Amino acid sequence: MNFPDPLIQGRLIKRYKRFLTDVELESGEVVVAHCANPGSMLSLLEEGAEVWLSPARNPARKLKYTWEMINIGGSLVGLNTALPNKIVQEAIEDGLIPELVGYDSLRPEVKYGKNSRIDILLEGENVPICYVEIKSVTMSRPEKGDNLAEFPDSVTARGTKHLQELSDQVAEGKRAVMLYLVQREDCNEFSVAADIDPAYAAGLKAAKLAGVETLCYGCSVSPEAINIARKLKITS
Repeated sequence: MNFPDPLIQGRLIKRYKRFLTDVELESGEVVVAHCANPGSMLSLLEEGAEVWLSPARNPARKLKYTWEMINIGGSLVGLNTALPNKIVQEAIEDGLIPELVGYDSLRPEVKYGKNSRIDILLEGENVPICYVEIKSVTMSRPEKGDNLAEFPDSVTARGTKHLQELSDQVAEGKRAVMLYLVQREDCNEFSVAADIDPAYAAGLKAAKLAGVETLCYGCSVSPEAINIARKLKITS
């Protein structure tokens, strides 16, 4: 997934009210950018760190920038949770996820379950319909081990609900995949953060026993693009 416009570099001052971020640009100007990440962003809020913003294309938009990535420990981390679906969709269409090839059609944001939408629905002849749920992974805690990506970074009742709904699809004879997308280059393993959300960890264990498949892919991240680059080992 290529960014449509060049990103603008700056320094993080602070994030506040969940969706607002103060950034000092290279010119010295301080701007308010939209933070497109509703999570806690644990391990990412390092004041003074290099950040990159995308300029708004709509001149009428109140906030003229969106916070896209941050440099943590020398590694870029993509933090915009609106992008993973597009990144995964492009990767599937390009055949970069072997587990998800062989389908004739791909539809995003299809209604299913109890007032939910599946991120990607794959359909084809002589293969079960495949429901793909995508979660953006940005957290890596040094105290939990080097090169380990974790999800979630805060309690997610919504995420636990999605696991149950995926299990329901498997019970109906369909295929269901929980795909974790790690938007950083410094991780080679993935684990569920059971200490942060034990209910989600239990929900994932139950979903796997019910037949829900789990995948984790890491990304190459640059100010020009974020793309799927490699499969990561899931340790829990």
